[in-house]
Amino acid sequence: MKRRDFLRISLLGGAAATLLPVDLSAKSSGKSGFTLWQIPSQINTIGNSYVFRTDKGRVVVMDGGVKDEAMFLKGFLAALGNEVEAWFLSHPHDDHMGALNAILENPGEVKIKKIYHSRFSNALSRSEQGSHPLTEIFYSRLDALDPAVTEVIDLKEPGLELKIDGLNLKILGVTNEEFAHTNPYNNSSMIIRAWDRAKSIVFLGDAGIECGDKVLNSAYRNDLDCDYLQMAHHGQQGCSEDFYKTIKFRACLWPTPTWVWNNDQGQGTNTGNLKTFDTRRWMDEIGITEHHVSTVDGLFRLD
Repeated sequence: MKRRDFLRISLLGGAAATLLPVDLSAKSSGKSGFTLWQIPSQINTIGNSYVFRTDKGRVVVMDGGVKDEAMFLKGFLAALGNEVEAWFLSHPHDDHMGALNAILENPGEVKIKKIYHSRFSNALSRSEQGSHPLTEIFYSRLDALDPAVTEVIDLKEPGLELKIDGLNLKILGVTNEEFAHTNPYNNSSMIIRAWDRAKSIVFLGDAGIECGDKVLNSAYRNDLDCDYLQMAHHGQQGCSEDFYKTIKFRACLWPTPTWVWNNDQGQGTNTGNLKTFDTRRWMDEIGITEHHVSTVDGLFRLD
């Protein structure tokens, strides 16, 4: 998603996130079932991109970020062997699926074995006219894939559990057609739990209040408790205060560019109309002190 399209806000300043040199071949501890990287935007735009490497070396991707960063992501995947065991897409906003969409158009050496998503109905897809055209292009590319090469799994119900070497995954939330008139795309974000023997992470995508509360009040409530929580909608105008203050977690993952983190549209810190500082205040009130902000940390690695 371009910055001008994110709540119609344009960035008037701020430096792009820069990756520090990192050894992707470094092995994690024997206790860890996977390594996770939170990948920052290289152009200081909104986006959501996570890459896992299991203890056996298999690669899993969560979302992937915007189209403009597809080449960077391809380079990252090349360093890990150019084969993706599973690619999970939270929802078809371009800041989450843009890179994947571009890679499907021009995969190069990247091989993707499975893609997991929760497909929107035509009515839900059309509920955001600005997002609908790219969503339809993305779906057409999924439909054109050779199932013998890339299997596409459309999840209609939550509850699926997967084990990929030492990485465990569970789908806690899928598309919510009932929210077609209430923040429709974000409220149909898949919510996913990942864990091994040492750590657990919950990915909220862009979940809005209704989406988050639906899982909070479901049979998957206890699965929301985790060590690391990916902040919904880049930490602003996502899940409710009650959601964050009900579940248990100890650290935050913020896939958040400078202008969102600072709520700065060019007039200074916290002068914009984003709600990032509300979420930051809630975290202070909960007592969370460990924050991994992509615009601050650069490339964050979790073993």
